[in-house]
Amino acid sequence: MAQQTFLPVALDTDALANTPRESDPYNYVIVPGFVRANALPAIHETYPEINQPGSFPHQSLEYGPAFSALLDELQGPEMRAAIEKVFDVDLTGRPTTITVRSRCQLKDGRIHQDSTEKIITVLIYMNPAWEETGGQLRVLRSGKNLEDYAAEVPPVEGTLLAFQRSNISHHGHKPFEGQRRVLQLNWVLTDKFAKRERRRHAISAFFKRLRK
Repeated sequence: MAQQTFLPVALDTDALANTPRESDPYNYVIVPGFVRANALPAIHETYPEINQPGSFPHQSLEYGPAFSALLDELQGPEMRAAIEKVFDVDLTGRPTTITVRSRCQLKDGRIHQDSTEKIITVLIYMNPAWEETGGQLRVLRSGKNLEDYAAEVPPVEGTLLAFQRSNISHHGHKPFEGQRRVLQLNWVLTDKFAKRERRRHAISAFFKRLRK
């Protein structure tokens, strides 16, 4: 009989559920250490190899068991319940999308809002200690000034940033080029949008690989 490998629970959903959300200038929450320290080495070892910038749907990537378990937890009931509590929102029946990034290019991080089809955006960072001034996401008070921000989040391994999409949920970061690992989880309004996003990212990923 093959020996079964038991992976540690990666996500501290209790910490997320018990972290008060911020509301200036929009609803968001930051949880350092959301990915437990004892789970990080295995996740790093099985993180998909991505040599191009851009977002890749997880379905288009190859990865190991620890990373797969992380994806399962992100889409699990405990994660959804924690997000629902923090943002006082009902996500029952709402589909999810997950994309993975590994490389950042200088044009990334421009000020933007997420699509109106998105309800909640969750970013999970997976980088060692971050010394660069670029690449640190800012929760912005306007869509015009990168220096007018309420919070700045170093993309350090295990850190979570989640926010509720609104007409004022602007965010961005200073330019950075190099490795910047991050997973993005979204709850969205419809299956149609989720499928369209997966297809769009998959097509983009295909052409990025052709340019490799």
